Amino acid sequence: MAKVKYILFDCDNTLVQSESRAFEACSDLVNEVIAKYKPNPTTSLQPNARPIPDEPLTPAILHERYLGKNFRNMLVSLRQEYGLTPSDSDIDAYVDLEVARVIEKLNKRCEPCPCVEAALTWARTQGYPMAVVSTSAKPRVLASLEKAGLMPFFDEEHVFSAATSLTPPSSKPDPAIYDHACKQLGVRPEECVAVEDSNSGATAAKRAGNGRGIPLIGYVGIYQAEAGDEVEKGRIKMEEMGEGLVEGSGNAVVMEDWSSFQVCLAEIESRM
Repeated sequence: MAKVKYILFDCDNTLVQSESRAFEACSDLVNEVIAKYKPNPTTSLQPNARPIPDEPLTPAILHERYLGKNFRNMLVSLRQEYGLTPSDSDIDAYVDLEVARVIEKLNKRCEPCPCVEAALTWARTQGYPMAVVSTSAKPRVLASLEKAGLMPFFDEEHVFSAATSLTPPSSKPDPAIYDHACKQLGVRPEECVAVEDSNSGATAAKRAGNGRGIPLIGYVGIYQAEAGDEVEKGRIKMEEMGEGLVEGSGNAVVMEDWSSFQVCLAEIESRM
């Protein structure tokens, strides 16, 4: 049985409970962009563009549509979907503004996912090298890890960001950030394991290494944590996301709680 050479963790809603706060911070900016750059319906409406929504896009709507993707990807998608007119430099400016607003919110409150600290402590004592491979901007990732108390588990140079570490910037499900991280770490994708909570992240892991792929642990426990007292709602969401992660990756091991990380990792290694 082979031993995984690197554990590659997604950050948002995998290591830290951050997605809901991030979408709260970015929703105002998204609606500002829609209002400011909406097309002239008589002169500049792009073919196949959808009508501008009558109501603002809420954090919940953005979470449902863009989970696992970064703010730049979100704005580019909205520009195409609604025929919006911001230039690339306009998008750059809003990306910088969004990072600042999200960091401000995360600095007030950002907690680790339940039981993740014990899992990271175990992995470190077992000698597993660990890195973070996120689609979010690196300053935001570092801020969330610091606030949640998880930065001691990682070297800053082993925190990789699709929005910051790549030129040009990218976003999962593009596997470029995984390929970049593996190259920098000196390992092949198939020698690692990725831990992801979103379909876009699972797809990125599957496509890494020219399709050789990174074995995946699909973490779904965050959906139960976010559901709070609505236990049944959380259970249904966990099952839905688990199915999506298996489909997106092809062979993910689904992890409902970080307390089962050792078992899930052993299952991955038994297949290598």
